[in-house]
Amino acid sequence: MTTFADLGLPAPIVSALTDRGITTPFPIQTASLPDSLAGRDVLGRGRTGSGKTLAFSLPMVTRLAAGARRGARRPGVPRALVLCPTRELANQIDAALAPLAETLGLRTTTIFGGVAQSRQVSALQAGVDIVIACPGRLEDLLNQRHLRLDEVEITVLDEADHMADLGFLPGVKRILDRTPARAQRLLFSATLDNGVDVLVKRYLHEPVTHSVDDAAAPPPQMTHHILAVADADAKKHVVHQLAQGTGRRVLFTRTKHQAKKLAKQLTASGVPAVDLHGNLGQGARERNLEAFSTGTVKVLVATDIAARGIHVDDVELVVHVDPPAEHKAYLHRSGRTARAGSGGDVVTVMLPEERADVRDLTRKARITAQPQRVTPGDATVSALVGEVAPLVAYTPPAPQQQQSRKPAGSGGRSAAGSGAGRGQSRGSREQSPQAGRVWTSTSGQAGRPASSGGSRPTEAGTTANAGGSRRRRGGRGRGGSRPTGA
Repeated sequence: MTTFADLGLPAPIVSALTDRGITTPFPIQTASLPDSLAGRDVLGRGRTGSGKTLAFSLPMVTRLAAGARRGARRPGVPRALVLCPTRELANQIDAALAPLAETLGLRTTTIFGGVAQSRQVSALQAGVDIVIACPGRLEDLLNQRHLRLDEVEITVLDEADHMADLGFLPGVKRILDRTPARAQRLLFSATLDNGVDVLVKRYLHEPVTHSVDDAAAPPPQMTHHILAVADADAKKHVVHQLAQGTGRRVLFTRTKHQAKKLAKQLTASGVPAVDLHGNLGQGARERNLEAFSTGTVKVLVATDIAARGIHVDDVELVVHVDPPAEHKAYLHRSGRTARAGSGGDVVTVMLPEERADVRDLTRKARITAQPQRVTPGDATVSALVGEVAPLVAYTPPAPQQQQSRKPAGSGGRSAAGSGAGRGQSRGSREQSPQAGRVWTSTSGQAGRPASSGGSRPTEAGTTANAGGSRRRRGGRGRGGSRPTGA
């Protein structure tokens, strides 16, 4: 069996991985590391959860640490760049990458919109080796001359197809044009549609392609179920029942309003839930995601903002409360479970009028599950729920006061907000989401669920205008508007 040491990684990195319980490379890592460590451009294709983050993080820190500029950190001149589509993914990449970088004396920082840029500017001026960024805010800082990219040695494009879906490719091209043409470039994407192939042809030099699975098909460890309900009332009760298990589960809704409403209904009925969608501020998004990641709350109700780039271990169930509009969204949503070789269940709750759409969706997604007619509380639903968690009273936390923190120039990770749950709102650090929570067991068993001017699109699919109001818009802006990395 191939080990990380066999692949040529330095001993400190191998030890750091071992300390985290990571001892065996995933297939995408085994396949791509020899080429990326040798400095070749790499095109990695594979579904979410296949280990792509370490596949680019490991060669990046190894090559930077061995480079001629090691230790020669200069203000506003990073040596490596990771571009990704969402703030949550930027934080999660940094959570995986920063400890490895620190092991080799390198410093990282995150750059994205939705928070004050002052700390990001301070971190850049203190000097960083690796910038993990969303395109919109990065372009803002580039245009303000807070950093330059002409000495970037390695550029990574992660979830390139999702950046294309969100309309980020024009900005990505402008950013890549500012990096050295012959620097190493690594592009990871589940598919090459929507213009991703243009990026490959224009910016990658003789790339070595590694594709370890069929990204257009669901992983074999994933079990799919279609639950046909009679009406909206039956659907509500089935969804509430599915939320009551002891393991982590993600419930996807079509709209931000529905996600917020369902999370409140579940919490009120004794099933603590948090929501994740584009209407939340960055502080609330990070508090809710950390509550779910740490297991403080076991239910996340989300829009498609969480369908990509949300990496949480041990999600045992994904529920399509509202079937998605197309099969790619189904696969990306479903990919929150059955990650890294683990198993998981995916449930689509189907109303009678949705039967034709679901049939078309599952055919394109290569799903063979047949609809099962269910009613609230029947054996099929109970089997999917598994062990039922006790009902509890839950009080979500309020934003906390700013805490003192180590200045950016004091070594290690920068103060720009790296790692999941380390973002800032209005320039201040958010405390742990566990602070201020009140938990009271009310029952030893589950009861019955309770009833119930100029603009630019953000990655959440909403638009903010000059007056501060928001309106729904598709992925790409009009009239010269550009996406942010909010």
